[in-house]
Amino acid sequence: MTTPRPTRTRIAAASLIGTAIEFYDFYIYGTAAALVLNTAFFPEMDELAGTLAAFSTFAVAFVSRPLGSAIFGHWGDRVGRKSMLVVSLLLMGLSTVAIGLLPGYTAIGVAAPVLLVLLRFTQGIGLGGEWGGAALLATEHAPPGRRGLYAMFPQLGPPVGFIAANGLFLILGGLLTDDEFLTWGWRLPFVASLVLVAIGLYVRLKISETPVFQAAMEERRLARVPLAGLMRHQWRRVLLGAGAMVIAYTLFYTATTYCLAYGTATLKIPRTTMLSLTMIGVVFMAAGTVVSSLVSDRVGRRPTLLVGTAGAIGWGLAMFPLMETASVPLVGLALAGALALMGLIFGPMGAYLPELFRTEYRYSGASVAYSLGGVLGGAIPPLIATQMQAGGLPVFYVGVYVSAMAVLSLLCLLALPETGTLELSEAEW
Repeated sequence: MTTPRPTRTRIAAASLIGTAIEFYDFYIYGTAAALVLNTAFFPEMDELAGTLAAFSTFAVAFVSRPLGSAIFGHWGDRVGRKSMLVVSLLLMGLSTVAIGLLPGYTAIGVAAPVLLVLLRFTQGIGLGGEWGGAALLATEHAPPGRRGLYAMFPQLGPPVGFIAANGLFLILGGLLTDDEFLTWGWRLPFVASLVLVAIGLYVRLKISETPVFQAAMEERRLARVPLAGLMRHQWRRVLLGAGAMVIAYTLFYTATTYCLAYGTATLKIPRTTMLSLTMIGVVFMAAGTVVSSLVSDRVGRRPTLLVGTAGAIGWGLAMFPLMETASVPLVGLALAGALALMGLIFGPMGAYLPELFRTEYRYSGASVAYSLGGVLGGAIPPLIATQMQAGGLPVFYVGVYVSAMAVLSLLCLLALPETGTLELSEAEW
């Protein structure tokens, strides 16, 4: 008996809620790294060195994400998308709760930062398997000509997760004293992840396997070692897809992680003000994601991505002169512009990366490309920006770095084909 195709609402809920929860978990760590982890886990360092150490633990998850992509991609291409989405959600969520319960340096000494790094590494593995599965859940269920619309839902997970994470930090910042927040208040968003994971599991267990994967399984078109086939036949698309993703990560983590630390520590803008400005910027990101996802179904993925990436080249040069004014409206404009452009680029990627790869190794290809882009675009910018600041370089050069990453992504996009009109079974290099 044929399993009925789930409704668009159910597909949207299953792909959105998982990525929202996963990115909520990921972002509360980024916010905590900018605000409190330096004092909780690296108290013997000075402020700048402690911030750099906290951002280094933040970067660890980006290093482990490609490993998670390879592991989950292998089994997602072998046994199915749905089962891997359940495992990735559990792994990410339980690691997040454990971070919230982890004693600080004053309680267990050097074991605290060591365990923090290990849990962060595990978070990255879980997230490495999450995005690709959610994107495939949406695109492989989508009717022809609507993949951009369907893939929009997992792409909205990051702004939803970010607003939830930072909104909770903002509420805690208003309800607790600084001492209460630094002592135990920062842990509450991590522990709250347990409730969200339970909700996410309930929704995901209700969804069926994608029809594209079911057809490949019935036709015995599954690869024995998907990653090997991917590297043999479509390795160029993996590298170019990763390069195309770099600027989306760079814009996001520069605006939400480094600028949060820079705004509070250097510009002396109150923490709650910076969190509020960042949340407003993420609303612009969500709007950009919706617009570009829908437009990509009409004019194509590649033209939409090229416009957003070209805009990021110019905005990188304008962003930090706006930040340096320390004017709240202009700082808000700097963040909103960067995040709106990030949304314009990020939206079509939910359909574009899966469309680049064959069904036999689509989970592996989309996930690995997405995660590799995060290593260069997500892990490195906060570290480079903090080191530039420590070396006395003008903060304008952080914007130059952002523009350089946009140029890299633009060149990669120019080397990739348009995919919007292809059937998913036709993705050949």
